[in-house]
Amino acid sequence: MQTTKNQTLKIHNSLSGKKEIFKPINEGHIGMYVCGPTVYSNVHLGNCRTFMSFDMIFRYFKLLGYKVRYVRNITDAGHLVDDADDGEDKIAKKARLEQLEPMEVVQRYTVDFHNILEKFNFLPPSIEPTATGHIIEQIEIIKDILEKGFAYEVNGSVYFDVNIFNKSHEYGKLSGRKLEDMISNTRELAAQSEKRSPQDFALWKKAEPEHIMRWPSPWGDGFPGWHLECTAMSTKYLGETFDIHGGGMDLKFPHHECEIAQAEACNGHSPVNYWLHANMLTLNGKKMAKSTGNSILPNEIFTGENPFLSKAFSPSVVRFFMMQAHYTSILDISNDALLASEKGYNKLMEAIDNLEKIPTKNTSSFDFKAWQQQCYDAMNDDFNSPILIAKLFEAVKQINLIREEKESITEEDKSILTETLHSFVFDVLGLENRNNTNDGSKKLEGVVELLIELRKEARENKDFATSDKIRNQLAEMGIELKDGKDGTTFNI
Repeated sequence: MQTTKNQTLKIHNSLSGKKEIFKPINEGHIGMYVCGPTVYSNVHLGNCRTFMSFDMIFRYFKLLGYKVRYVRNITDAGHLVDDADDGEDKIAKKARLEQLEPMEVVQRYTVDFHNILEKFNFLPPSIEPTATGHIIEQIEIIKDILEKGFAYEVNGSVYFDVNIFNKSHEYGKLSGRKLEDMISNTRELAAQSEKRSPQDFALWKKAEPEHIMRWPSPWGDGFPGWHLECTAMSTKYLGETFDIHGGGMDLKFPHHECEIAQAEACNGHSPVNYWLHANMLTLNGKKMAKSTGNSILPNEIFTGENPFLSKAFSPSVVRFFMMQAHYTSILDISNDALLASEKGYNKLMEAIDNLEKIPTKNTSSFDFKAWQQQCYDAMNDDFNSPILIAKLFEAVKQINLIREEKESITEEDKSILTETLHSFVFDVLGLENRNNTNDGSKKLEGVVELLIELRKEARENKDFATSDKIRNQLAEMGIELKDGKDGTTFNI
């Protein structure tokens, strides 16, 4: 097994815009924070892709032998409808529309979020804190920022003063924006606005009488700003400076930019060494949006009940599809793309199923140790899952050639091949083998093997009508028979 000692990992750091050699703050340990969902609706497929990318990254760190504290939050308060400082809290709005308590909304969609991630075979994070569970910590941070002169209070609300902060720090360094340009491109504040500048953002908002979600504070009843929760929870569980902060590309500005400002205002230094951002998912070449109808939920893919796809696709096929693109690339989901991924997934699983059956010889005709390192090299290059998958299919080709006795493998190399395939296919990419996850798979396998035996007897008796009937009816059920010199195998 490879270890952290003999692998050099490079990560694309959004803060520098470059690939950098990864060096953890504490050797052998990693602190990683990823912005989780705002639980006011069913989890979006695009969000699933982001969380899946970081699940894969988490898995690879574990394979390398790191001890990882992975924190992924639940936003259950403070996220306003327009992602700025006006409008209604997303959860409070949903609660009002459905005549529910806000925490009923939170519970319903948190359960949905966990159910979908379980279907996709996600590993749970080490800690999954909630915004409402850390109100005290958020209030303490606001008090600290106010005391240091980077915020101001107006009528029970507290705002971060971006102009004051920018005099001694650099606001906009993550997104590459200059404050001067932001100011020149911004219209004047509305007369009723409490902010000194349009760039300022809320740390605490006063709760109007009709606002459902509210907590007492030194400035009166209110609720925290959206950006504040991540600063509070990440620093509480990972420290003032930690290794990795991740999230979707859409969070880079303003959310992550504001996180950096808040943390630097409190602690005087940058909170994160490596910022990672996953890119968006499109549907049939267009941005996914409920308003245009160009949207699909994970369960609609699993059941096939949607207007976009010709059939249902399993969570592992969808996961395999997503892993075929680099996490920083835009990925387009379509019927053709999923059909192609299903074929590739089935081919990969078939090879893994046949692995234990391949014969061994005294020599290997392929350098499996070099191939193993190439799999690590792919992941060491900013978690390049598409290159890794290409390497895995080199192994699939070798397995098929060895079965046909066109290539050879030693017992030692067969062990390397088996361990590496299982490590990367199941432990890192997080795929599941349909034959191991279906409770009735062993019974199905037994029935198909019996039919194969009956077909063999029919062929030996020159009863080709029965032989063809067995093959054709199995094919109609999606079970493909393959005749070879070592006998007949099947693929679902």
